[in-house]
Amino acid sequence: MLSILKQNTAASPPSAALPFIQVLSDIAGMGGGGGLQEVRAMQVGRPLSERRTDMYSFCNPGEFQSSPFLSARGNIANLFRGSTEEGYKAYHADKYDEDKNPNGIINFGTSENKLCFDLMSKRLTQSDMNLMEPPLLQYPDWKGHMFLREEVARFLTYYCKAPAPLKAENVIVLNGCGSLFSALATVLCDPGEAVLIATPFYGGITQSLFLYGNVKLVYAYLDSKITGTSTRPFQLTVDKLEKALQDARSEGVGVKALILLNPQNPLGDIYSLSELRDYLEFAKRHELHVIVDEIYMLSVFDESATFHSVLGMDRLPDPQRTHVMWGISKDFAVSGIRFGTLYTENQDVANAVASLCYFHGVCGPVQYKVAQLLRDRGDISAGQPCPSESCHTYVTDELKTLGVPFLNRNAGFFDLHVINALPFCSQYLRTGTFEEEMLLWRRFLDNKVLLSCGKAFECSEPGWFRIIFADKTHRLQLGVWHFLPLSITQSCLHSGHLIPFSNYLLSLASSISLHFPTPSPFGFEKGFGILLLLL
Repeated sequence: MLSILKQNTAASPPSAALPFIQVLSDIAGMGGGGGLQEVRAMQVGRPLSERRTDMYSFCNPGEFQSSPFLSARGNIANLFRGSTEEGYKAYHADKYDEDKNPNGIINFGTSENKLCFDLMSKRLTQSDMNLMEPPLLQYPDWKGHMFLREEVARFLTYYCKAPAPLKAENVIVLNGCGSLFSALATVLCDPGEAVLIATPFYGGITQSLFLYGNVKLVYAYLDSKITGTSTRPFQLTVDKLEKALQDARSEGVGVKALILLNPQNPLGDIYSLSELRDYLEFAKRHELHVIVDEIYMLSVFDESATFHSVLGMDRLPDPQRTHVMWGISKDFAVSGIRFGTLYTENQDVANAVASLCYFHGVCGPVQYKVAQLLRDRGDISAGQPCPSESCHTYVTDELKTLGVPFLNRNAGFFDLHVINALPFCSQYLRTGTFEEEMLLWRRFLDNKVLLSCGKAFECSEPGWFRIIFADKTHRLQLGVWHFLPLSITQSCLHSGHLIPFSNYLLSLASSISLHFPTPSPFGFEKGFGILLLLL
């Protein structure tokens, strides 16, 4: 710590934070929600009351530097990609490697589990995975090969604790849940209509809904304060959904659906059965479709936490408008294998989505491998421990030693713990704006650590960052004890605050939410990322 302080590195001036598009993805470790409208207004961090619900009513693309080779919507797509790739491109150009590039960037921002690659590599190269029959090399049913859809139905019946066997005819297979979001937005909404979602949320949903379907997002803003009916930070309530819906309708925005993330990304919340019923009843009253993303359903690290799937409920308030998504990216630690599945009892929705599977199909050999993985219920998906608990213990032990309070979360994400959360660094933001949050994000990146900033998830309060801890111990230690301390120290010097434990703060490689310096009444949680607040 002393050696770092002696460097007394000069902080970047505020003018270095040039306004740019905040529509950034989770995987890039940056932006998500905010969008071009905010850039045009150059009012990053303005009060929520001044924000409109039609955040994605894009201005004239001519206001931006456009390409003469692209259409208007092509330029918009290009703007999305340019903004999402900044952190991710830097990481791939200078990726940490213990032998080849020991001073490279360590990725604490991408929501994937790097702890079980050896296990999954071994399983995927076994002889029973290497079937290559003619049907696998031919065009399949675009909903997916029936053998896979049957296996998905059995798998979900078992793990979702469905009251009756789920039906293969209600299963559709696409190449990832991002494609499912795009397809559902396209078939449920007309261009210009909207989907309701609580913030903070996984920022990649923004691109999935807007780029294909020109579908807006309406935000139900959550905050960290415990007031009124909110008994925990960032709690989603029906009152907040009602307010967001009525505000949107008063502005003439047609809302057609509600998105629920359970377990929640990036907060790590697991909704109780009563909460799920309340949300679904709310949607039924307003005739909204409900898209339930349960991609982290098996990644519950804390044994005391109980996940309840919508598919496990005895009765759905509106089964024809309830659509459940799941995939293997998180629970099986194979994000490079693009596979997502939709379960819906509405055959009109199923057939409409299936018509788009032509563009988002999964190749036959991969479908076979996925079916084999789903059959390994006792070996892969529900029993093989990964070395994640030691990573969690490493972090929480440091926090306990330092006396750092952190609030409890009910989602800790299985032994693949791909749980997410956000650290709050407002003490290091002089004016508490999203522009300064971006400065701090770049400072982390300059010091070889890729994180996800709160703006990536359309967080209502500047200064939160998500850190992923599901990585090998030596990379965690290197990021925690070498690169991150330098960034924090620079921020301390920049803001005039010198915190003795600053070189520990970003060792928040776990699913915990830190809140400095106010003591938290919640204890701690386990998981995959963190919600951390440096006040």
